[in-house]
Amino acid sequence: MKLTCAIIDDEPLAANLLESYALKTPFLELKGKYNSALNAMQILQQAPVHVLFLDIQMPELSGMEFSKMLPASTKVIFTTAFSEYAVDSYRVNALDYLLKPISYADFLVSAQKAVDWFSHSSEIGHIFVKSDYKLKQIDLDKVLYIEGLKDYVKIYLENEPKPIMSLVSMKSVEEMLPKSRFVRVHRSYIVQPTKISVIDRNRIVFGKTYIPISDNYKQPFYEFLERHSLFLGR
Repeated sequence: MKLTCAIIDDEPLAANLLESYALKTPFLELKGKYNSALNAMQILQQAPVHVLFLDIQMPELSGMEFSKMLPASTKVIFTTAFSEYAVDSYRVNALDYLLKPISYADFLVSAQKAVDWFSHSSEIGHIFVKSDYKLKQIDLDKVLYIEGLKDYVKIYLENEPKPIMSLVSMKSVEEMLPKSRFVRVHRSYIVQPTKISVIDRNRIVFGKTYIPISDNYKQPFYEFLERHSLFLGR
């Protein structure tokens, strides 16, 4: 699978280095290199790329601000010299976070994450569940977490006031979900890590809801974060 990509960085040396990396990566097709988010805005909104390598600290419009204006189809890999932006990058669903100076090996690992994400999302973007005697299609991109009760589950979605309830076991739901995107953190909870804003003392925070990370699932959960996204520490 070949992905289109673009680079935004106001430091010429950093931008040129990333350009050289992209050009020698067989599965990437570089569509543009820009020295500011403002210069790239109109082009990338009208002709989105799969992956954007985006610096965070830039004048006029920061990379963090710009990432919120991008089409949902564009995945962001932040490139920065400042580690303090790590949590913020996770909140805007960045695919990865690279600290400068960036080696080609690190660049390649992040680029491969993008390939894996697009390959899998093109195969499994939704599931069907039975609810209220109907089959309902669930967009996986909107799933925050799933709560298992005795004989049914509740599926909590972004911007939806009520969860979708389905008479199905947690085991069945877990088997339907792509393992590259979802992870079990408790016998009663499955979460989508890219939707997590805060992890507080082994509890995942979704608004006013605190989801416990049980001892049985703690190690696999943090290993998942290390493999698939930004590792925030324990």
